[in-house]
Amino acid sequence: MAELSELFAPERIAVVGATDREGSVGRAIMENLIDSYVGAVVPVNPSREAVFDRTAYDGVAETDADLAVVVVPPDIAVEAVREAGEAGIKSVVVITAGFGETGSEGAAREQELRAVAESYDIDLVGPNSLGIMSTPVGMNASFGPEDAQSGRMSFMSQSGAFITAVLDWANEQGIGFKDVVSLGNKAVLDESDFVESWGEDPDTDVVIGYLEGIDDGQQFIRTAREVTQETPIVLVKSGRTDAGAQAASSHTGTIAGSDEAYEAGLDQAGVIRAESVQELFDAARVLESQPVPERDGVAVITNAGGPGVMTTDAIGDSRLSMASFTDETLDAFREALPAGGNVYNPVDVVGDADNERFRDAIDVALADENVGSVIVLACPTAVLDYEALAEETVALQAHHGKPVAACFMGGGRVDAAARTLAEAGIPNYFDPARAVGGLDALSQFRDISTREYREPTEFDVDRDRAREILSAVEDREDTRLGVEAMELLDAYGIETPQGGIVDAPADALEIAEDIDGDVVMKIVSPDILHKSDIGGVKVGVSHENVYDAYEDLVSRARNYQPDATIIGVQVQEMVDLDAGVETIVGVNRDPQFGPLLLFGLGGIFVETLEDTTFRVAPVSRPEAAAMTDEIDAAPLLRGARGRDPVDVEGVVETIQRLSQLVTDFPAILELDINPLVAGPDGVSAVDVRLTVDPDRL
Repeated sequence: MAELSELFAPERIAVVGATDREGSVGRAIMENLIDSYVGAVVPVNPSREAVFDRTAYDGVAETDADLAVVVVPPDIAVEAVREAGEAGIKSVVVITAGFGETGSEGAAREQELRAVAESYDIDLVGPNSLGIMSTPVGMNASFGPEDAQSGRMSFMSQSGAFITAVLDWANEQGIGFKDVVSLGNKAVLDESDFVESWGEDPDTDVVIGYLEGIDDGQQFIRTAREVTQETPIVLVKSGRTDAGAQAASSHTGTIAGSDEAYEAGLDQAGVIRAESVQELFDAARVLESQPVPERDGVAVITNAGGPGVMTTDAIGDSRLSMASFTDETLDAFREALPAGGNVYNPVDVVGDADNERFRDAIDVALADENVGSVIVLACPTAVLDYEALAEETVALQAHHGKPVAACFMGGGRVDAAARTLAEAGIPNYFDPARAVGGLDALSQFRDISTREYREPTEFDVDRDRAREILSAVEDREDTRLGVEAMELLDAYGIETPQGGIVDAPADALEIAEDIDGDVVMKIVSPDILHKSDIGGVKVGVSHENVYDAYEDLVSRARNYQPDATIIGVQVQEMVDLDAGVETIVGVNRDPQFGPLLLFGLGGIFVETLEDTTFRVAPVSRPEAAAMTDEIDAAPLLRGARGRDPVDVEGVVETIQRLSQLVTDFPAILELDINPLVAGPDGVSAVDVRLTVDPDRL
């Protein structure tokens, strides 16, 4: 990972392509830097003697700069970066577009740019970047129209236009930033590099961002997990599509679109995901300025019954809860409030409440040991002074040290009070639901920062046998495996029913006679995936009927698809589905995050009900156990409607073993165990289907 202090605090900046020509990017960057940058700004332009009355240099090597900002055309930008590298410049921002975003020629140019940067160990932002900013040194090395105000948030975005819009709005709202980065095409430095750098930066209290994609999901998870132990990360991730499920042949591949991978990956990374720009800044502002609550109970103090009920509803929809007051608190409220007031949560101080009554109620609520945070909800009245209430709220928050969100409703009369609150780090929201959302982010970060991440369990498995089974696809056109790969599960310690695959009816009978009771028989063919649809599965076959069942299964398969490859017939012991719960455990390999594990309610309804949850592999035992709690059908696993609880620990171990399997073998692109039957006395993988990339074996 990069050490980026020089990128954000250079002493001398060279602008390669600097000019004073009206309407040019080179001019905009020069003007932005000259306006406030505390260091030296050096123009590089071999066609000019001076730019903005500053001597222009022929090349970047002559400038003695420690940051180069490149705005020359793309066909010479690569050589400008090479020259910077030869001159020992370790930080470069490439503003120039015309690289990977423009097609194959641009992609080749970007690959060359990356190779040059890597050969000289250059920390390179871009190309196709708006630029970067760092307020402590007054650096605006961008061509945006707005400077950032000073603050303690650091902000990255894959959209330069989004940065310009945010800065225009943030300046109006009084929101400041420490560093701002337009990521551009991320040829060298990406989101993980900046997350790590800002996590180590004592002047960055919150990391926020807008991302359209994450290049290396596994690296991002590892990096963000470390950072979020101390520093919150809040991201908007756009692109909620099912593109990742295109051409998928398994149940898991059908269900697991690209956004499921991001949802799981960001959660495992400890990132708070915002669904909108408003949520992004509502969360960031409170995380930047307010302490985390010790508990989730919220007290609502209001002079308006209707908005109080709205706030209560919003709390019910969040991870928070309405605080239950102690008896001492209830007595204190009874003493402070008139007879018409409500001493229970939400606390109604009544519409005629003056500042003294409001202040006393806030004080009582903050002093309650059951209260983690307080929402001060006020509507304007003739007897209430908003500015004084803001000052009193600030003083009480500072005294008690608990988070407070304000919801002073109204128009212009709120402005002065909101400024007073903001200066003390207390956000004010018109909508009570936004106040709840801000406190909810604090609660979420508390849980994230106290997580204990464990290493995945390393099971004793037979990798050689697993590799041998997977290698069966190397000489085949079809790279899918079905029940003929059941031994793959055995090699990784995943329980399967007794049985085997045979290619003659006599052999089928021999296996059946070793199994107590009736058996299940299935056609085995890589060309027939949905066996039950063609009558390719027979359940409850007695020993005396095994021979005929074999012949019938093969005949059905031949009639259905004459050119199908028939490996044989699987003979398997019966699993009592009625005594257990049919679940599914699967994996779909995501391009960014790698193996995405799925667990949920299985059987024939898996794609209809989609009662599933996801994690990025590898997973630890606590993560696997959490998956069994998150599905709607979780009560069925633990015993419901008089049923015996199933072997949940067996399910958890199966998820872990599958996680190890797909981590060990990147060649496995998709895999379903469906159903994994979980019963009171254990689990059993009844059926398996997978797709293998032979080039990865």
